[in-house]
Amino acid sequence: MNDAASLFSMPVARLGATVFSLGHVAIAAGALVLALLVLLAFVMWRAGRARAAAQAEAARLAREAEARMAELTRAQAELSGRMGTIAEVFGARQAELTKALSERLDGMSSRLGQSISEQTRATHENLARLQERLAVIDTAQNNIQSLAGQVVQLQQILSDKQTRGAFGQSRMEAIIADGLPHGAYEFQPTLSNGSRPDCLVKMPNGAPSLVIDAKFPLEAWNAIRAASEGEGGAEARRTAETAFRRDVEVHIRAISEKYLINGETQDTAFMFVPSESIFAEIHENFEALVQKAHRARVVIVSPSLLMLSIQVIQAVLKDARMREQAHLIQAEVVKLMQDVCRLDDRVRKLQSHFQAASKDVDLILTSTDKVTKRGARIEALELGGPESREADEGEAGRAAGPGGGSLRLRVVEE
Repeated sequence: MNDAASLFSMPVARLGATVFSLGHVAIAAGALVLALLVLLAFVMWRAGRARAAAQAEAARLAREAEARMAELTRAQAELSGRMGTIAEVFGARQAELTKALSERLDGMSSRLGQSISEQTRATHENLARLQERLAVIDTAQNNIQSLAGQVVQLQQILSDKQTRGAFGQSRMEAIIADGLPHGAYEFQPTLSNGSRPDCLVKMPNGAPSLVIDAKFPLEAWNAIRAASEGEGGAEARRTAETAFRRDVEVHIRAISEKYLINGETQDTAFMFVPSESIFAEIHENFEALVQKAHRARVVIVSPSLLMLSIQVIQAVLKDARMREQAHLIQAEVVKLMQDVCRLDDRVRKLQSHFQAASKDVDLILTSTDKVTKRGARIEALELGGPESREADEGEAGRAAGPGGGSLRLRVVEE
């Protein structure tokens, strides 16, 4: 700035003097002053323009700030209103929630008390039933103890050979007596060769009788069980099985030789085994004995197989009795057919009477229908006054012709 002032303070004579030179170009002082003036004017113009732009921007920012403040004020007012509304709604909802929770708690307390009472009652009932079942279990335990005593007695019975044979005989006799009618069997009979089987079942139509033997070698079987449960091991069991096989073969041969008599008994006899377990063991582990029995025409049967065989024999006996009574049945059928023919004739006669009565009823219904229709027509008659009667009589006379004198009535239809 000092240089500029010094330049402006120069005398006019010195404005044309050369101040400095750039190469071969000499720059005068007046030109330098003019350039500085132009530059100063340009700088001042730019500074004024920048100030105007800054003022306009400040004014715009002030307006935007005022608008935002107004909007913030309005938003704050709306927020305050909404907060008040939310507070009211929240208060109402809180009251409703409190009321609902109170009702739920009351209902839950009531249901809980009812459930506890029902559970208590159910517990008492279950305890009562449990006591009843315990009483039943005590009774069953007493029965089991009694049964155990009876089993011990049965074991004592089976330990004796004679009583054991009587036990098998009694089981066989009970099965046969339950399945066959009296007179169709005989216990301890005497055959023609002097032998006495345990049972003889009489077959129908003069066929030979069937022999059933109930004496089974249980001693050898008990020896096998004792060897299996004892300390003898496999060798003792093989020895007991050999003895059992030998005793059964002897018994099968005795049945085949003593009880199979041609023309007197069937060519097959039954050997009764009084236990299903023994029967299953024989068929499972002693297949050779079963085959020898078949070849000797002896069938080994258990209680269930004997019962099934007795049922088959019972059916055969029933069929034989029906065949014996066939002629009586045929005569009764002939008489029944005669009665049916007479009944058919009488039914046909009754049907003809019913048909005649039906025709009479139809004729009566036809007559009553006609009478009903005529009565309805008479009820529907409409008679007019004197003038109408004269007009009707004139019309009737014209319709009837010269010799007609009938009265025409006008029927009014409903």
